[in-house]
Amino acid sequence: MTPRYDAIVIGARCSGSPTAMLLARRGYRVLMVDRATFPSDTVSTHFIHAPGVAALARWGLRDELAASGCPPVRTYSFDFGPFTIAGSPRPADGVDEAYCPRRQVLDTMLVGAATNAGVEFRSGFSVDGILVEDGMVVGVRGREAAGRAVAEHARIVIGADGRNSSLARAVRPEEYNTKPPLAPTFYSYWSGAGSAGFEVAVRGTSGMAAFPTHDGLTLVIVGLQQDEFDAAREDVEGTFRRTFDLVPELGERLRGGRREERFRTASDLSGWFRKPYGAGWALVGDAGYRVHPITAQGITDAFLDAERVTDAIDAAFTGRRPYAEAMAAYQAERDRSVMPMYEMTFQLAHLQPPPPEQQDLLAAVAADRRAADDFVSVQAGTLPIPEFFHPDNVARILAGSAPAVP
Repeated sequence: MTPRYDAIVIGARCSGSPTAMLLARRGYRVLMVDRATFPSDTVSTHFIHAPGVAALARWGLRDELAASGCPPVRTYSFDFGPFTIAGSPRPADGVDEAYCPRRQVLDTMLVGAATNAGVEFRSGFSVDGILVEDGMVVGVRGREAAGRAVAEHARIVIGADGRNSSLARAVRPEEYNTKPPLAPTFYSYWSGAGSAGFEVAVRGTSGMAAFPTHDGLTLVIVGLQQDEFDAAREDVEGTFRRTFDLVPELGERLRGGRREERFRTASDLSGWFRKPYGAGWALVGDAGYRVHPITAQGITDAFLDAERVTDAIDAAFTGRRPYAEAMAAYQAERDRSVMPMYEMTFQLAHLQPPPPEQQDLLAAVAADRRAADDFVSVQAGTLPIPEFFHPDNVARILAGSAPAVP
């Protein structure tokens, strides 16, 4: 039978809607489904670094996000106690700002862009099963919002439905470079707490962060060691206060503000790479690659992943490259692009003091404005990690912090 759609995308958030939109803009017939309705929230640190904002600019959506009232972020700071590294990241494709939008706003904007591109969207749709014929995925079976059972067919089914992807459960892709759960987090939103940018502080085995978001609110996050999590859940409010009091300036701002929403919890923060393709199927975003949120890379990675998988599928569908070759290239490019940050992120998620030689380097970075800007550029994804930590660059930074030779 001839499939009704070229692609079915399961999931309509930060990887699903962009993938569906980009495919539709290339002329493909796309069905996108999600069990959620929009606008709606989801557990997320919801920060978009400059490379992600640059993707929005390429898609014609940057101005819409800027007009939503979300404050732009152009400065990053990392308070390590004895010293603070603060600076402005390098731009990405001419974009020098980041944003921390609420997911109700961002995801609704992305869904709208997809439907404006011609994507057929069914919200409140529950996927009950994946259709497979002769070892090849050919569609999905599910129930629409009104309860009607349907089966839809496509040339490719794309899982963009996160770590618990229904497609991934069905096709059981190979997993590799797995990481154990680390640093569960709690977060909520404060008014009157203020936040000038991307703020991170580390004290002992605790991490804290504050980012400005919509409606004058500040997203406030606490990350803990895995073995401290159960006790912290018994007194989340007290855990926040005690942790932020380790950083007096942040603690004072928190006490002077007011929590406006309930606490949310992100736990089981393990990591993995999954092989993101097979016969008739592909995975994008968190469904195919999951990184700890401590460096807030998830949304930016999802946007860039959507572009990569769209290029690969288009190359296969137009016959420019065989399907397996195009999709293998997608996997290789994804892994090459994100692996250094993935490894660094899980190293940071151990919430352990850096070894002495790294402390010396960080202290030297804090004293060197150029090095500080480069360090925060690494965190923002606008300077490659290997370039910053190249021995020649490390030697230059350390030499710059040494006393002048008489």
